[in-house]
Amino acid sequence: MVASSPRILLCGDVLGRLNQLFKRVQSVNKSTGPFDALLCVGQFFPDTADNLEEVANYLDGWSPIPISTYFIGDYGAGATRFLSAAAKIPSNKGFKMDGLEVCPNLYWLKGSGKFSFHGLSIFYLSGRQIPDVEGNGLYTRDDVDALRALAEEPGVVDIFMTNEWPSGVWNRTDLSEAALGVSDPSGSDPVVAELAVEIKPRYHIAGTKAVFYAREPYSNVDAVHVTRFLGLATVGNKEKQKFIHAISPTPASAMPASEIHLKPPNTTVSPYAIEGTTNHLREQAKRPANSDSANQYWRFDVSKKRPRHDGLSGERLCFKYTSSGACAQGKKCSYRHDEDAREQYLKNVCFDFLNKGRCERGPDCRFRHSLVEEGDILSQGGQGSQNGKSYRTIPEKKCWFCLSSPDAEVHLVLSIGESYYCALAKGPLVEDHALLIPIEHHPNTLTTTSESEVELGKYKDALKVYFKNQEKAVVFFEWIFRSSPHANIQAVPIPLSKASNIQRIFNFAAKKLGFEFSVVAPSGDHSEARISLRSTFDGKSNLFYVELPDGNMLSYSVADKEKLPVQFGREVLAGLLNMADRADWRNCKLSKEDELQMVEKFKKGFEELDPAA
Repeated sequence: MVASSPRILLCGDVLGRLNQLFKRVQSVNKSTGPFDALLCVGQFFPDTADNLEEVANYLDGWSPIPISTYFIGDYGAGATRFLSAAAKIPSNKGFKMDGLEVCPNLYWLKGSGKFSFHGLSIFYLSGRQIPDVEGNGLYTRDDVDALRALAEEPGVVDIFMTNEWPSGVWNRTDLSEAALGVSDPSGSDPVVAELAVEIKPRYHIAGTKAVFYAREPYSNVDAVHVTRFLGLATVGNKEKQKFIHAISPTPASAMPASEIHLKPPNTTVSPYAIEGTTNHLREQAKRPANSDSANQYWRFDVSKKRPRHDGLSGERLCFKYTSSGACAQGKKCSYRHDEDAREQYLKNVCFDFLNKGRCERGPDCRFRHSLVEEGDILSQGGQGSQNGKSYRTIPEKKCWFCLSSPDAEVHLVLSIGESYYCALAKGPLVEDHALLIPIEHHPNTLTTTSESEVELGKYKDALKVYFKNQEKAVVFFEWIFRSSPHANIQAVPIPLSKASNIQRIFNFAAKKLGFEFSVVAPSGDHSEARISLRSTFDGKSNLFYVELPDGNMLSYSVADKEKLPVQFGREVLAGLLNMADRADWRNCKLSKEDELQMVEKFKKGFEELDPAA
């Protein structure tokens, strides 16, 4: 080790457990130190106000912080109180990228930026995709664009700090899902992945997934050095996963070129590398020339046809654009911005199939592995039209929600009535996350018969009582597409302590996306708002609505070309519950055995309330 190598401790989500964190830091410092700094990624503040006294002891100066500590997880209980106070300190005014001093030895890395520490070049992105209930912890497009501009400057970045994992970083050859303790570690933040591609750090540190993962080093495209990704666990986690990790990197600026070029024997290719035309042709060679998949896949293969897109000529699709309709990198993005692919994605076609022509999840994937052509697109019922084209309904035997379909996972069913059934959600956001689904193959719940609506009301009332017995409220929401296949209403239980914030966080999310909800407040019966919406909905437009515990209903009519995330309702509630990593249901899939246990537990508590009993 040379004198120019600073010694750094890395830490995952602190969650306000500062006593435990600094006790561990002092122990490590005593046995293998001294260390120069502690870098914290993931949520820094606690989940609830119960632990704020412990945090206040340090941030108010009663207990000393033993090491220079930098954090980016600026969300959680108490974040508004402490960070707003820090922002008012005169020495923190102006443009500062090396941290705002919250108290002696504690620095808040706000927004995004870079700073130098003992010669190390450190980049950071504070926040995450979804804010907490107080509106904290959300990175912006400006934050992302600022990092992209900084990445264009000469020099090698030593450390990149993010709260969320980059999509696709885990290596299937060296890590099992069981070892991680999460169902889909690749389903993280694609924006972070795109930044990692551009920044090319020597170390990429992230938290939020509550597991420790040290990935094999990988090569970077158009760079001579390798990147090491480290995912840190939560402080004080019950699984005893590693939440403190030490590194001692020599600053790249002080390293000879021969050392920068070194690649360990276990180095892999970049997990974000763009597949070349050769790979596409190799895949096509495996298929019969007259196969349906070959005929379909060429539409998204630039070696055969140049599709319409806004970005450069990269062959891989940009997940951020395909899923949300927007990419902060714009025309600089090296991945394709393809409207045709996005249209297919919105019709439940698998992203991996669109991107690579295949899906490794196979029968476990809940998305289509074929393109939706004219005549196959889902319509409001039977024959229909969209943009001047004619379509027919997909046969019900292919529908996930039709009980007669072989694709329906009937083991998740909780109760079956005359017109509706209730089922556990696949990949639930929280325990007891349920769905209310018409038995008939129908595109929305607002245009069903009056008899069906009565039964739906009984199910909703039963769920309200069921969750009230658990000291929870329930939020109902439905996303209606003009080409919706089979309707379903999401029923998500929320702790009563957070119920008063639900409308505020939905309004906050809407404002961030540039729209406002229409609000219907019932004067008496809670069903008044829904009756009003049923009377005005024409059955032909796109609509998102949410029914709040207090009876208020928020609704928004979505224009055809408007980009509202498919999982908008779930993403907002994930932010409310500080569960941003669970915003995508694919990150939350359970084994069939676990699903069956949850179903049985739900049924036992619901049997006396079940309208179908």
